[in-house]
Amino acid sequence: MYYAVIMAGGSGTRLWPLSRQKYPKQALKLVGDKTLFQYAVERIAPLFPWERIIVITRAELALILMEQTPDLPVENFILEPEGRGTAPTIGLAAIHLQQRDPDATMAILTADHYITETERFCQALRAAEEISSDGSLVTLGIRPSSASTGFGYIQQGSALGEKNGFRFYAVQRFTEKPDPKSADEMVKSGNYSWNSGMFIWRVDRILEEFERQLPDFYAQLFDVKRALTTPDYASELNRIWPGVAKQTIDYGVMEAAYQVIVIPVEIGWTDIGSWGSLLDILPVDEEQNVFIGNHLGIDTKGTLVFGSRRLVATIGVNDLIIVDTEDVVMVCSREREQDVKAIVDKLKDTNQFEPI
Repeated sequence: MYYAVIMAGGSGTRLWPLSRQKYPKQALKLVGDKTLFQYAVERIAPLFPWERIIVITRAELALILMEQTPDLPVENFILEPEGRGTAPTIGLAAIHLQQRDPDATMAILTADHYITETERFCQALRAAEEISSDGSLVTLGIRPSSASTGFGYIQQGSALGEKNGFRFYAVQRFTEKPDPKSADEMVKSGNYSWNSGMFIWRVDRILEEFERQLPDFYAQLFDVKRALTTPDYASELNRIWPGVAKQTIDYGVMEAAYQVIVIPVEIGWTDIGSWGSLLDILPVDEEQNVFIGNHLGIDTKGTLVFGSRRLVATIGVNDLIIVDTEDVVMVCSREREQDVKAIVDKLKDTNQFEPI
């Protein structure tokens, strides 16, 4: 059977101060009248029935997400004691699915993407399932709309065929976030996709790669799996998980994996990873501003104001991001939006990560 696994445990630090450790971006209404997590579940509902949508998240966040999606079975929420990176997250989901269905295929999705062409997206997921049936590890690549340095890139190798209208290619290599010159060259070549972080594979195949490439983690995962159906599961998971090395699926597995395929897609995809990404998808006024909340502006251009109940007034400013919450006001230039995480790191260092 085909299952969707939604990774929903991130902290969304680049969307601080609205996104917090205890109430991160996937649980917030940043676009429209639903949360990012609700959108993530809603758009795959035509393809996956409720019982085959799995959510893996932090224990402290699970109750919030359960309340937002009451139709999802409670037992479909897998609780991770703490974040150890995408590779351990996917490994934990994989052993749970293998226990439930040894022949399972899993689509790894995230709770912080915004996708406008949902029907096309579901069609791509269906094509990917068929392609992965021979043991291939499939990833969805996003056709680049610009030479962005904020994403990793996937180089397409030889063309392998077409499935349901989607062409697919062998992956030649994964490249981490490039410098501007390299990004421009890659986009102009026409042989690269943005790395979306979405993957489709058979559970047995990804576990084979964990065993081959991350043997220490695989041994820890096997210990967790042995306890899955016992009363000791929670205590064993809590004992083992803090000792798991942090690792991403890209570095830890995909870069050296066998039989990797990319499907380049155009699905109206945006990674809501920073405040600037909202400027790309929300309607702008004639001065390219986005104002959410109580705002009054004079001679304001290219600015995002995300306000609370207070009036935010701007005069003669350009290209700013202003976020006003009950306890924090953040102001930064648009060109430094990726550095919001540095503020969060500094707050952590001074024990002020969640200022009240």
